[in-house]
Amino acid sequence: CYHQEEPCPVAILAQGLISIAHLLTLSCGSLLSTFLKMVERLTYRRHCPYNTKSNKLKVFRTPGNRLTSLVKKKLPKKPRCGDSGRVLNGIPATRPAEAGRVPKSHRSVSRAYGGCLSGKSVRDRIVRAFLIEEQKCVKQVLAEKMSAAKEPKSKKGKKH
Repeated sequence: CYHQEEPCPVAILAQGLISIAHLLTLSCGSLLSTFLKMVERLTYRRHCPYNTKSNKLKVFRTPGNRLTSLVKKKLPKKPRCGDSGRVLNGIPATRPAEAGRVPKSHRSVSRAYGGCLSGKSVRDRIVRAFLIEEQKCVKQVLAEKMSAAKEPKSKKGKKH
């Protein structure tokens, strides 16, 4: 394709002396097809023609050597505890629409606050409530001792 006097356009491009647009006008068809290949493009098959988060495509080649696309589903996040933010074990990660179709036995764990809080958070709440009740009892006992200690002094004061 090239004469001996003309330098190779690819070598000129590598040296940075020529632009790609100019290279296209110089080179012959067979070299150009190996150097720059056209990319097969796909059009969106659904209503939304934009590359949004909910409109991602997976491109694959069929056995008939045709490119087609599948719409990717969004990845679900695992449910988390409302208090600590830990992942809730025993509950599947689903998208909100799928979560409604999951059986009720799979949506929660058989424990108090089953599908909402982690086991450690529930344990901490129970311990905290117990300690608060114990503290109330201790305050009440101390108040009774203080009142019992004050009563004999007031009786002695009345006798004088």
